Amino acid sequence: MTGSLTRPKDLSEETIQTYRQRGFVHIPRVISQEEAEHYRGVALDLSHRMRSLHKGPVFVQLVNAWQEEPALRPLTLHPDIGAIAQRLAGIPLRLWHDHILIKQPHNNAATEFHQDFPYWPHATSRHTLSAWIALVDVPVERGCMTFIPGSHSVSDLKPQNLEDSSSFFSMRPDLAWRERITIPLKAGDCTFHHGLCAHMATPNMTDEPRVAHIVIFMDAATTYRKKKHIVTDPLALEEGRLLEGELFPAVDDFGHQT
Repeated sequence: MTGSLTRPKDLSEETIQTYRQRGFVHIPRVISQEEAEHYRGVALDLSHRMRSLHKGPVFVQLVNAWQEEPALRPLTLHPDIGAIAQRLAGIPLRLWHDHILIKQPHNNAATEFHQDFPYWPHATSRHTLSAWIALVDVPVERGCMTFIPGSHSVSDLKPQNLEDSSSFFSMRPDLAWRERITIPLKAGDCTFHHGLCAHMATPNMTDEPRVAHIVIFMDAATTYRKKKHIVTDPLALEEGRLLEGELFPAVDDFGHQT
């Protein structure tokens, strides 16, 4: 089955351009279903031992899980996933952080439309993107992702409220009338989305938790902007400092990190 996985060399120019034009793309089978099942178990076990950053019914959020659980390092620092991200972005990348997102069964709460980038303390950054890896089958009723094509052209917005359906659209009401694309995933599939691409996730109405592992990549030349964030707060960084080192490895070094 490993022969049918999507490798960086398998990306067509059409796929790359689709990502760059729309701000997101679906890449099937970045890991096998057997690997997804393994990491699902690791993620759920970790969720009983690690504090969730997000408070509320929308999801459990475990940030920098690879630092807490060594068994997740091979997934966060997966050379093929990093190389796919780098081909899509077209520039050298580093790891920003990973996080596990778990929507509990029958949570009845959507993750409302938002952009990721406004939350991050990045000063200079040409490109950010996230690999959203499904560790279980994620049909629409289990909390899959919906994207607004082309919304990654919108910048300079303040952070949005993930629990308020009007938060994002109050800032950009014109985008409420844009096309929306929903992408169900099989376990092992992945969506890559730009840090400015507006997206949301439906509630989990099923009997099983929705478990996803997200790896976030940033421009390798990203510098720090003084702003509160769980990843950088303990580091006491100076404004303008390059985000580098063991916590932010370069994608080109991923094969040597695990």
